[in-house]
Amino acid sequence: PGMAGGFLLEIRRGTQSALLVIRYEADLPSSPVDVSVAADRLEARSGGSCEAAPLPAEVRLAPSSCRGLRRLPGDGLHLRMRLRRPPPSADLVCTLRESLKPQKNHVFYCQSCGDIIVKDRKFLRVLPLPSENWNALVEEWCCHPNPFARSTLHPKHDDCFLGDTFFLLNSGNESHKSKENTRVICKRCKTTLGETVSSDTIKYYVTEVIIRPSEGSFSPTPRPQFVQSMVAQCLVELSSAKSTFRFTVKGDNGKTYILIWLLNSDTLLVESLGSSSSHSVFTLFGDIFMPSSGPARTWNAVKVLYQPCIKSRNKDLADAWENDMGVHPLKFPSETCLELLLILGLSTTSLPPSLRCMNSFQVRNSCY
Repeated sequence: PGMAGGFLLEIRRGTQSALLVIRYEADLPSSPVDVSVAADRLEARSGGSCEAAPLPAEVRLAPSSCRGLRRLPGDGLHLRMRLRRPPPSADLVCTLRESLKPQKNHVFYCQSCGDIIVKDRKFLRVLPLPSENWNALVEEWCCHPNPFARSTLHPKHDDCFLGDTFFLLNSGNESHKSKENTRVICKRCKTTLGETVSSDTIKYYVTEVIIRPSEGSFSPTPRPQFVQSMVAQCLVELSSAKSTFRFTVKGDNGKTYILIWLLNSDTLLVESLGSSSSHSVFTLFGDIFMPSSGPARTWNAVKVLYQPCIKSRNKDLADAWENDMGVHPLKFPSETCLELLLILGLSTTSLPPSLRCMNSFQVRNSCY
């Protein structure tokens, strides 16, 4: 059961519109295909056979709004339509501010291997940090010498300070520092967790650490899924708070790895692989998340454009973005930047060929 090549349904919550791509492999016969769209299912008839795919309960289409049917080589059948009702609002992944509660005991785990980094830590204060250029802004606004020129925002033992992509803790008795440099590494798997900011302050990156209540349990999350979820969270929060939609992804070595342009954060993706067993059919993230067969599955997603900057690629554009005040930098460990670039590439190749590029940028759906 299910369509031979499956389907991809890309829904915009804001406009209650959807793009449907019914996928067929290149070696299928070119016999006429009769596509039937119902509110809760899709059907395709060809050569005397009929295959159907039910939609998730939260997705209901308006069949009378179908328009623009066309067949693109290598893609399949494209069809645009509206929804009968808006799908439920997206539940963004649990934010760091929500997972860290004052007066509660927390355990910090290495996301890569699950080793405990900080055990039973209670914070009296969990406070957001100002933007990185706050000191420069003070100088612009003050008519007298900057009173905070020699001040540093370092947490006390019972404090946790939250940045855009990191959080600061008082190092206390933690001993994860590398003897060679300022990097903070996991004792078990040697993954970079963060860096030392001062003799008593450690910066942990949100892509490297999982925080759970002390009474809770640790459940591992696949690394690609966790990285893209945390990056998507950063993009959504920063775009909402600062009305900025362009970002540079930089490593802890100072190099720029990726340029990202956030298009929207209200996308809902529905995908089914159908009954095909061929691996030539494009799927979201290749084989990372999708089963080989089965019912349609849904993801909340942000849609981004991106350009890689490794090996001096897109250097002129990267330099222009570097000097643009409307572009916000995101800093992660260099290894994580390369992981993110690989995840972006896998997502792009999983899309139908006609949806992979926009102008000179590559397109990517980042699910969370």
